Amino acid sequence: MLLCCVLFLLKTNAQRHFYMGAFGGVTNYKGDLGSNMLPSKPNAVGGISMVCELNHRMLIRGEFNYGKVHGSDQLTKGNRARNLDFHSKVTEVSVSFEYIAFDLYEHKVSPYVFVGLGTFKFTPYTIDQNGNTILLADLGTEGQGFYKGRKDYKLQKLCIPFGGGLQWALSPKTRLALELGIRKTNTDYLDDVSTTYVDESLLAQNKGGVSVRLAYRGDELNGGGTYPSDGTKRGNPNNKDWYLFSGLHFRVSLQPRIRPYKFTYKAGRAKTKCPTLY
Repeated sequence: MLLCCVLFLLKTNAQRHFYMGAFGGVTNYKGDLGSNMLPSKPNAVGGISMVCELNHRMLIRGEFNYGKVHGSDQLTKGNRARNLDFHSKVTEVSVSFEYIAFDLYEHKVSPYVFVGLGTFKFTPYTIDQNGNTILLADLGTEGQGFYKGRKDYKLQKLCIPFGGGLQWALSPKTRLALELGIRKTNTDYLDDVSTTYVDESLLAQNKGGVSVRLAYRGDELNGGGTYPSDGTKRGNPNNKDWYLFSGLHFRVSLQPRIRPYKFTYKAGRAKTKCPTLY
């Protein structure tokens, strides 16, 4: 009897599949550069994941993703005269709860949603007129480290990943999902733009001429303007930056399939045969 109870528990646990997944797609960014209504120019992202079933419709997934985001004033009409531009590599680790509307062991396709918590590293940089790659966080373009208590921003922050999509059961052990994933961050410096301009002479004195040249790049354009006066709006500190990962997830179950119990009942006793793997 004890052996049969143990086997029943093993069978029950075996139904909770573990999946290994791979992800590939495109990234988008939304912040102070580029359009305020539409995502910026997309870049590539890839990642891996481990998914554990709580039951057939509720799952916990851990993910590692690596991609690149980009924003530019030249992608919008409103701030083209400012002429700022940034790129950043994004490395993200997150844990999320996923809910599938229909049991994919009984249905071929189902919508699903997810929400979680993650941390990501970023390193905003730009390309100057001479083609040099310059890290922006080191320049303090808004007076970080010396002006009105503005501190250097950290390059690892928290994010809240959420989104959803459609998921297909390709077979009992493989799944494919088309997903839109949004990341709400707790930083406004993913693009190195947040508050106001610092006085040109004061910025040059504390951070150097390169910082001044890259804090405002309108003078690089034909007929461009001059460096704005101290306190002029450069970004919106009330709106944190966002980024998006959209693409395809492919998952493979790591669990061996277990044949169902063969149960027969005879008068006086019940017989249960051990499950066999195949």
